Amino acid sequence: MSNVRLLDTNTVNKIAAGEVVERPASCVKELIENAIDAGATNIEIEIINGGKTLMRVTDNGSGMNKDDALLAIRRHATSKLSNVKDLLSISTLGFRGEALPTIAAVSRFTIQTRQSDNELGTLIKIEGGKIIDNHETGCKIGTTVIVEDLFFNTPARLKFLKTTHTEANKIHDYVIKLAMSHPEITFKLISGGKSALVTPGNGNLRDVLTSVHGTEIFNSLIDVRLVIEDLNLSGFISKPNFLRSHRSWQTFIINGRVVNNRTISKAIEESYKALIPKSSYPLAVLKIEVPQNSIDVNVHPQKTEIKFEDENKIFKAVHNAIRDAISEKKDSAAHDLMEIAETPETPKYEPLNLEDYFGKPSDRKNFSVEKAREVLKKSEPEPIDEDIFIIEEKPEAPPIEEPAIEKNEEPVQLQPIGQIDLCYIVAQGGKDLYIIDQHAAHERILFDRLCSYAGEIPAQGLLIHRILKFDARETRLIEKNLELFHELGFTMELSGENEFRLVEVPTDAAEADPEIMLREIISNLDVEIDSADVAKKIRQSVLATTACRAAIKAGQELNIRQMQILLDDLSKTPNPYTCPHGRPTIIKFSSGDLAKMFHRT
Repeated sequence: MSNVRLLDTNTVNKIAAGEVVERPASCVKELIENAIDAGATNIEIEIINGGKTLMRVTDNGSGMNKDDALLAIRRHATSKLSNVKDLLSISTLGFRGEALPTIAAVSRFTIQTRQSDNELGTLIKIEGGKIIDNHETGCKIGTTVIVEDLFFNTPARLKFLKTTHTEANKIHDYVIKLAMSHPEITFKLISGGKSALVTPGNGNLRDVLTSVHGTEIFNSLIDVRLVIEDLNLSGFISKPNFLRSHRSWQTFIINGRVVNNRTISKAIEESYKALIPKSSYPLAVLKIEVPQNSIDVNVHPQKTEIKFEDENKIFKAVHNAIRDAISEKKDSAAHDLMEIAETPETPKYEPLNLEDYFGKPSDRKNFSVEKAREVLKKSEPEPIDEDIFIIEEKPEAPPIEEPAIEKNEEPVQLQPIGQIDLCYIVAQGGKDLYIIDQHAAHERILFDRLCSYAGEIPAQGLLIHRILKFDARETRLIEKNLELFHELGFTMELSGENEFRLVEVPTDAAEADPEIMLREIISNLDVEIDSADVAKKIRQSVLATTACRAAIKAGQELNIRQMQILLDDLSKTPNPYTCPHGRPTIIKFSSGDLAKMFHRT
């Protein structure tokens, strides 16, 4: 008896669904791409329970007749290909011929569609891959697809879905990226009965970005354009003072298709390398048009990745375009020069006057345009060697073993000696030498102090309330956790659509920029919200960000008394050896270490 057998159609469909339908967002992406290919100018998406209960995508595209609709729900049926050679020049989005049947195989599926020259449309209902209804019906021109109870017949897949909030955010992200790739189409997203996103559909990418991220982003956008040979690049990047802690708001559109690509990500990172802190990412929406036969869109089952024929050419094009755009912006106005000249070593914010013992930084009023240009020139990235394939990363040098203070040592009374590079405090403790990172040390002091409050964290009212605008997703997150934010020292009141009035901030962070701090907190929460203990996760994230933003910065000058108070406070805190992010605060050189360095042993 043979041990090899052919699988039945139902099993084959479910296996294919595993390639295309990973989660609700995968379904929404496939359905929207089909609507775009159908020539839609208006696409409405509605989801309930993060798409797990219902997803509905309605478009005003060309629609299908009855015969085409019945073929479209069969595996490997498509209007985009006629033979294998067509795979080399795919220009449409939904070409696989698998999306509809594989979605229908793991859901309760309904499609209703009508062409303009037909009086009646077609309605087909499928449950678990089997057609249960098929008849003519009256409907608008275009197509509506309804997906209910996703994975109802594959419980093993269902249990791996995340929370409603996380799944809804994944859909929200996809819709945003697709809206950016087609600014000429009006997109409307309804989540849980509430409008979550509406784009203008006027063909203006800047207007789409504003509708997604709020009006505050308008003046932070830098136009990027480059045309070389058969490559056309356009889009927007943000100024180096407008950052997030993750790459999710970087969108790459290759020949109209939204994709992920490590080469482009690396090129952006290199372009901003000398301008922004590590683990910070600028906004980037880049559209690249290249010959269709120079890319491979079949490297990923869900078409979310792409491979270029010449990756190095793409890297250099993106790197040069962004570098030129930033350089041009630097020369446009004095205030832009000031913003871009700032680096982590020359902080933007006024220093924290915590307990009235931290003084003002050096006077910056005489920072002229000429001096700014000099700083900018020094911070320019190194030119790329045309003969080196830049994508290959060089191995990192082995880390230097630095003598750090032992955690079980008894506290030593440290006496400050001076300050190095306006960043490190040099101190003596007994016969030993200590170097302290002033920002990391103060960050640890503030974090432990904030964590020590059992209930509400002391807050200080703002003399002038701040009006902050957020996108729809951030607004939902804030509304859901208003009480928790209040306990953590941030009191906010809803003052309009996607708009909040900031009334109070934590006392220990009263001198920090509250808007920058809050946006960073919310950005981090948006990524990490899916947790077994959400409240605890939020609290830790808020406290860590508050401490980081409120701490004195590298580049701030301290006198001996200020250094002494900082060292005394550090010695009293429960966890003095690392900052909340795990970096060391103190490095110790014993007299024996110094003797070895000077070959005195």
